[in-house]
Amino acid sequence: MNRTRVVVLGAGIIGSACARELSLAGFDVLVVDRGRPAGGTTSHGEGNILVSDKGPGAELALARLSARLWPLVVAELTAEDPHAAIEYDPKGGIVVATTDGGAASLTAFAKSQSEAGVVANPLSANEVAAAEPALTRDVTAAFHYPQDAQVQPAGAALALLGSALRHGARLRADTEVLGSVVANGRITGVRVPGEVLGADVVVNAAGPWAGELSARLGSPIAVRPRRGEVLVTMPMPGVVRHKVYDADYVGAVGAGSGELQTSAVVESTWGGTVLIGSSRRRVGFDATIRPQVLSAIAAKAVRLFPALADVAVMRAYGGFRAYVDDHLPVLGEDPRVANLWHATGHEGAGIGLSVGTGLLLRESLTGATPSMPLEEFTVDRPAVLA
Repeated sequence: MNRTRVVVLGAGIIGSACARELSLAGFDVLVVDRGRPAGGTTSHGEGNILVSDKGPGAELALARLSARLWPLVVAELTAEDPHAAIEYDPKGGIVVATTDGGAASLTAFAKSQSEAGVVANPLSANEVAAAEPALTRDVTAAFHYPQDAQVQPAGAALALLGSALRHGARLRADTEVLGSVVANGRITGVRVPGEVLGADVVVNAAGPWAGELSARLGSPIAVRPRRGEVLVTMPMPGVVRHKVYDADYVGAVGAGSGELQTSAVVESTWGGTVLIGSSRRRVGFDATIRPQVLSAIAAKAVRLFPALADVAVMRAYGGFRAYVDDHLPVLGEDPRVANLWHATGHEGAGIGLSVGTGLLLRESLTGATPSMPLEEFTVDRPAVLA
């Protein structure tokens, strides 16, 4: 019996999550990436699985779905491969304000989230100090989000892809997609150097490159890169116990300006290093690391955690996030070309939203009832159609 052939374009965490779900559903899956698996945006993130930074709406619903799925998926992946380097850590997050205005905004934001089903517990000054002893005492409001978690992003993506391969998927790395083949209004394959890869369904999961790739496929969508940088300190185990960020972070995420946006985001890894972010700016695919950006990030982090002032920074890295003007992911079939699907536009939330995205794509392609409404993610909305 012939199986539906699906070509997934992109071997980052979104493409890997989609490939796994479709492989489990019995599709004949081929994953194509112009580089190496998890070698782009995925390997340049912090691995966050967050509900704390999203206001009520479709993205929060997807975040809550994904947060419920992650421990189940991790258990399945670990059962398949006990050595998978996922580093899933349901450590929770703490969001703090350090001004009276910030406290009012944070309190109102947390209230709206609670009404949408997010667990957001207010913390007293003593509770903040007990939870994060190294945190500044100049805190005017704080909320604990126990549903926040973290993974090692590249490790998690490779575990998802490895599971897809174990269930029959195939991988073509170092393969550039040059264009598409369309017949009678339906995509039937993609052109790569020297051949055509036939497909019944094509999934554009190329992250910040999805805009450029969609143009090559003849159906452009308005997904652009938005750059962020992260500092990595020497190991300092136990100093930062949760993901901690200041209330300005939510505003930076939602800002539409292409100018530099920074806020303090601080968290540790299993190895004890501390990841310090965050920045957002639109500079195309310019990968230059700017010292002034790193300085702005560091200054805000030190105000939040004064102990970081004397800690050595081992390295800094930056990556591109898949940005859409309305700040919502793109998940659905292209209205112009049948059987061309897009799964992109998650910006800095792609790690956390990946498993939910994969499930929703599987449900859509198999005709199952979706786990949540998809109307706000469709391709035919003004922010997406180029």
